[in-house]
Amino acid sequence: MAEVRRRKAENEVDEAAAALTAANSAADSSDHVDSEEEKIPEEKFVEELAKNLPQGTDKTPEILDSALKDLPDRWKNWVIRGIFTWIMICGFALIIYGGPLALMITTLLVQVKCFQEIISIGYQVYRIHGLPWFRSLSWYFLLTSNYFFYGEHLVDYFGVVINRVEYLKFLVTYHRFLSFALYIVGFVWFVLSLVKKYYIKQFSLFAWTHVSLLIVVTQSYLIIQNIFEGLIWFIVPVSMIVCNDVMAYVFGFFFGRTPLIKLSPKKTWEGFIGGGFATVLFGILFSYILCNYQYFICPIQYSEELGRMTMSCVPSYLFTPQEYSLKLFGIGKSLNIYPFVWHSISLSLFSSIIGPFGGFFASGFKRAFKIKDFGDMIPGHGGIMDRFDCQFLMATFVNVYISSFIRTPSPSKLLTQIYNLKPDQQYQIYQSLKDSLGDMLN
Repeated sequence: MAEVRRRKAENEVDEAAAALTAANSAADSSDHVDSEEEKIPEEKFVEELAKNLPQGTDKTPEILDSALKDLPDRWKNWVIRGIFTWIMICGFALIIYGGPLALMITTLLVQVKCFQEIISIGYQVYRIHGLPWFRSLSWYFLLTSNYFFYGEHLVDYFGVVINRVEYLKFLVTYHRFLSFALYIVGFVWFVLSLVKKYYIKQFSLFAWTHVSLLIVVTQSYLIIQNIFEGLIWFIVPVSMIVCNDVMAYVFGFFFGRTPLIKLSPKKTWEGFIGGGFATVLFGILFSYILCNYQYFICPIQYSEELGRMTMSCVPSYLFTPQEYSLKLFGIGKSLNIYPFVWHSISLSLFSSIIGPFGGFFASGFKRAFKIKDFGDMIPGHGGIMDRFDCQFLMATFVNVYISSFIRTPSPSKLLTQIYNLKPDQQYQIYQSLKDSLGDMLN
């Protein structure tokens, strides 16, 4: 009897195993389930991706490599990093000297390079699997996004002038519709490029492209908006991020003992705190100096009288010294300070406390793909994205800060909207303004 029961149990186990095997075979043959090697992200491809991507901190000019060969690796990296930091600072100063146009062109070039470095990682996946059109679609969406954002910017600042040119008026009036039409072309192109069994990968890369556009194009657009508010709104925040990065590295190098965050094992609390204090002091001093020069504080506007861009103005309240009374231990003292200096403290606190998280985000991204740097353009630093990961976050904050606490309604934007109205609507506004101004004068 026991033998019969044992055989019956064995038969039941065999039947269950057979059913499970059949179910697995059916699942493997289904078009709706990807095989193990097709899951995203694929661990088996990460190492290959890392090998094909450049590592900037490992790239050193031969002349420097031979000159510093006797130094320990730690000090060698410190010297190389320091040399190229000063080269970048001097280059930044030259670009500022070139004026707003040079800054805007540089911003666009940086945007393109950052986008290329991010997309190149996805392109390695494209090459491994032979997926069609990924790189072409990515650059097409970049052009489309730039057309939309920078077209909006031109309409805001130059709409009055553009509306007077008959063949450009169409572009102003239907700018958003044209931008949407361009995007739809790319959308249809992507759908037509889908390949069976690679749907998940292609949709992942599609999302990759759009997130890259959100990070890079949107932020560069905001940077250029900040430039038009006055060069000081661009130069001071950018310099604060540079100062914080440099001073955090210096304090961490000499005094760092306590790890700050697992994403960046080399970051320390000593560097974070020391860099923060240095950034606040630098921001106050640097802001006070720039407030003395009209070149830095005036908004960039188009002058219809001169027929060109102008940077001359009567300094606003922010850039006119105001008297403040301070009391410390019962002792009162009056100080003449530019109000912008107080705003610079807010900017410096953000750049030193929140700004580094842009770098931590980038570190997490690089760790996911086991790469040290986004590129190899800058020895000792990596790629352009490695240097601008915090700048993009700062650009958004500055733009939001200006919109919330600084900016006033722009006459040029109002005029652009009025010119887009029908003649009878324009006449109605004219009569309303005439009556209102007449009452004020009387």
